[in-house]
Order: sequence, then C-alpha cells, then structure tokens
Amino acid sequence: MDKKKLSFKDIMINYGVIIIVVLLVIYTGITSKNFLSVNNLTNILMNMSSRLVIALGIAGCIITAGCDLSAGRMIGLGGCIAGTLLQKMDYSQKFFPNMKPMNIFLALLIVMLVCALFGAVTGFFIAYLNVPPFISTMAMMEIVYGINMIYTNATPLGGYVSSYTGIASGRFLGISYLIWIALLVAVITWFIFNMTRHGKYMYAIGGNPQAAEVAGVPVKKTLIIIYAKAAAMYGLAGFMLGAKAGGASVQLGYGYEMEAIAACTIGGVSVSGGRGKVSSAIIGVAVFEILKAALQFLGVNSNAQWIALGIIIFVAISLDIRKYVARK
Repeated sequence: MDKKKLSFKDIMINYGVIIIVVLLVIYTGITSKNFLSVNNLTNILMNMSSRLVIALGIAGCIITAGCDLSAGRMIGLGGCIAGTLLQKMDYSQKFFPNMKPMNIFLALLIVMLVCALFGAVTGFFIAYLNVPPFISTMAMMEIVYGINMIYTNATPLGGYVSSYTGIASGRFLGISYLIWIALLVAVITWFIFNMTRHGKYMYAIGGNPQAAEVAGVPVKKTLIIIYAKAAAMYGLAGFMLGAKAGGASVQLGYGYEMEAIAACTIGGVSVSGGRGKVSSAIIGVAVFEILKAALQFLGVNSNAQWIALGIIIFVAISLDIRKYVARK
C-alpha cells in the first residue's frame, strides 16, 4: 500500500514554525559571524537548560489534555526558598541571620518537596473536584505568588554561597553543570514517559480519560502525581535560575509557563492530549531560545521581540488545534 505523501500545506502545518526558525538561523549566521560561535551556542544551551526542565514538567500536564499556569510562580517560589537557605553568613541582608547555609542538596530537596506539595493540591482539585486545569492552576498561581510575597516580604535575595552559584559556573567535561542537570532530567523523564506504567497511564488519560478509567487506570491518583511531579520540576528550574543569576525575587520565572506550553506545542505535544514526547519539548525549547538569540543578533528591539514570541505562540497553538480537528 502506498504511503500517503505530505503536501506542501501539510508540511507547513506540521513544521512551518520550525522551518521559519531554521531559515532565520541561516540568515543570522550569514549576516552575524559570531552567532554560530562556540560561546554563543554554549550560552543558548545554558539558557535552554532551565527552560527545558520547565517544559518537561509541563509536558506531562499537556499530554493529559491539561495545562499548568502556576509554573512561573512555582519557579519564583523555588528560587526564593533556595535563596533564603543558601546565603553566606556574613551577608549584610541575610534572610535568616543566625542560620548557617544549608547543604545545597538538602536545600534542593526542600525546594522540590515544597513545590511538589502545591502541585499535589492542584492535582487533587483537578482529579477529585473536577475543577478544570486552567482554573485550578490559575488559582494556585495566585496562591503561590501570595505565599512567596509573604515569605520574602518581596525582598530581593542575594549573597549566595559559592557552592550554590558554582552550579552555574562549574563545568564537567567542559560542559556546564546546568546543561548536565537538564540532560539528566530529560533522560529520567524519557524513562518515565516510555518505560513505566505511570507513563502509559498518562497517555491513556490524555487519549480518553473515561475509557482509561473503565480499563482500570487510576486516573485520579495519576493526575495528582503528574501535577506534583511537574511542580517539583518547576522548583528545580527555580533552583537552577537562582544559581545562574546569583539572586532571586518573587518575579523570578514570571511568564515562563506560557513559553513552556508554546515550546511543547511547537515540538509536537498536542494540547488536545494523548500525544507528545520528550524530544518534542527539546525541539520546542531549542526553537524558542534560538529564535530569541537570532532576534538579538539582528538588532530587533527588545520590546518587539515579545511581539514575535507572542505570534509564535499564537501560530503554534492554532496549528495544533487545526491538526486535532483534522484528525477528528
């Protein structure tokens, strides 16, 4: 039986955004000699690292036909908790004046557990009270932001110990620790998605939650785990961003959730549920970071870059919905 050939229209619907970005990269590489330099590519990979962790977390929510608007505020909470636990003793504006800096691994564990707790609450409302993910995560977004404001009193944090900031500046085999962390998270996520019962449950729920429940899938429990796991990954991303910036505030991670959702969609994670891979998140995040870097090298006004990113988000979601309708 002959395989169905893709028309130009089909190619543009499925890969149009990626093709446009590739052409932009070629043009920028020709007109800006430093764009394809090792230093710039390394910077792009470092910027991708925390964004990829966020996208991998939110991908699980999208695969179940949900979303997570609380991701950005969770990132801010994670970064601020880490910042208050990892300041130098002699820092003049130390948050806990008499507390010694915590072990970075213990601090990371606390950050991820706290964020996971909030994610589990979100998942509970979605699973047991049938609150739509959009509403549930939007409510949690406001709650987490308020808690973070009260916790930090909206005070910027800094003065971190070198063992924490060293996560961003340190290298192993010539590659930043941040990139290694992102790769490790990607491998673990791939294993969960493809090799575990939880991953199979996740795709089943995204395809048809009613049929999945009839087939014996623990839908409610799985949803809670998915949102808790995603929130833990947002906490990890906040931890990474705090180390990279050498500081944090309640505004850390603001708006990152929309970029992560769009990145997943560009790469092939369907907002209608049931479809998506780890590679989808990687491709989508790469497209976004390369696009931002290219626009900067081309001298596009920084404010106008937001317009370009917004158009990309609009087109990506629109094309995904079009593909969903076509499949139906």
